[in-house]
Amino acid sequence: MVSKKATQLFHRYFADWIEVYKVNAVRKVTLNKYYMSLQWLRKLAPELKLSELNRRTYQKLINDYAIEHEKQTTMDFHHQIKSAILDALDEGVIKQNPTRKVTIKGKTPRKKKPKYLSQTDLQLLLRQLRLENELNWDWFILLIAKTGLRFAEGLALTPNDFDFHTQMLTVNKTWNYRSAVGGFQPTKNTSSVRKVQLDWQTAMQFSQLIKNHENEQPIFVEGRVFNSTINHRLEILCDQAHVPIISVHGLRHTHASLLLFAGVSIATVAQRLGHSSMTTTQKTYLHIIAELEAQDSQKIMHQMATLM
Repeated sequence: MVSKKATQLFHRYFADWIEVYKVNAVRKVTLNKYYMSLQWLRKLAPELKLSELNRRTYQKLINDYAIEHEKQTTMDFHHQIKSAILDALDEGVIKQNPTRKVTIKGKTPRKKKPKYLSQTDLQLLLRQLRLENELNWDWFILLIAKTGLRFAEGLALTPNDFDFHTQMLTVNKTWNYRSAVGGFQPTKNTSSVRKVQLDWQTAMQFSQLIKNHENEQPIFVEGRVFNSTINHRLEILCDQAHVPIISVHGLRHTHASLLLFAGVSIATVAQRLGHSSMTTTQKTYLHIIAELEAQDSQKIMHQMATLM
């Protein structure tokens, strides 16, 4: 006999599940992704009931979503929906797992923009910066390139976060640039709270730039800040330098890739970037790590050949 709850529309169950398990438990940006999945669920399967969930109906739902989305986005949608379904299974609302052996499809990915610059290209880019006597977005770009901070972490920096004696930068908050009122908010995760070493030149430059700023006020934020503003400035600089156009987040990738190519350990790079685990770093920079492993293999063979 089918329970009354099992006859509930699936998108309504998913909406209730979000309210119970995700509201006030995840960051706002993550919560918005769940609500976006809910909108697609309502659009693609408005009449689908929990009791009607099986491998075929679930596969159709994923296939319909994949028509308008790339494979990775479809995978993210699947993971969110699957989490709710597994809870329904645990609660005994449904009797089988319809997500088992699902096939993930998706549109052909668009040609991706470069995620990071080579060391030579980064040097060409930095030479284009207009580093004036007062802070501007070019100084922000320089700081992100040299520290690998996330965009919101860089916006939240205050004079109190700089320790010029030890050349350390404390990262313990972010700036809510998506909100019209702004304001400080927590870091992405607990691992994001960290100290980042500054090179002596950057430390010296910023010690002069921020000496007259209020200690607890963000040094870069004056009014509403848009990610697109800094990305547009960066695009102009990339054009002037004749290097591939990257985003501000691409500067973070550039910072990490340069460290890895320089032989810095994955553990140290993960800690500097504020990743929750080395696994995140390994997945993000898998192509670089594979290239380094190939170079290591060549070094090993060369070393072994010298033994005879």
